[in-house]
Amino acid sequence: MSKLKTVPVAELQAEIGKIFGPTDWIRITQDQVTQFAEMTRDKSFIHTDPEAAAKTPLGGTVAHGALTLSFCAWFLSQAGVLPEGIQMGLNYGTDRVRFITPVKTGKRIRARLKPMSFTEKGPGKILMKYEITVEIEGEEKPALVAEQLVLAVLAN
Repeated sequence: MSKLKTVPVAELQAEIGKIFGPTDWIRITQDQVTQFAEMTRDKSFIHTDPEAAAKTPLGGTVAHGALTLSFCAWFLSQAGVLPEGIQMGLNYGTDRVRFITPVKTGKRIRARLKPMSFTEKGPGKILMKYEITVEIEGEEKPALVAEQLVLAVLAN
């Protein structure tokens, strides 16, 4: 269920610092991790070999940090605040990311989003900066905290 809020451009600054979410849960499966390993060629045994990974302090396979981070685009489509008249959002990058707790396969993740800034980047363009905290079900510490940038392109 989407938890997006739309406000007039002039009211965006009032949304800075508010917490949005949590988003819906996403289960991280071994199949997803294996497919990601194939696509990225990062086939480390901690991602792809459940038997060998079980013998490590991790206790089993874990998602790639980049896989977990890639879900931030979906999280941004599920919760947060957007300017009225947005036509599309473009990934503008990541200012900072910290991988705090590995996501074990089979676990579920979700996110809370906090707008950090809204900066006009020209006519009809607003650079939105969000702090995204990805939580792991049943874990005290988050999987990651990232500062994600999205360029909102407004309809003419």
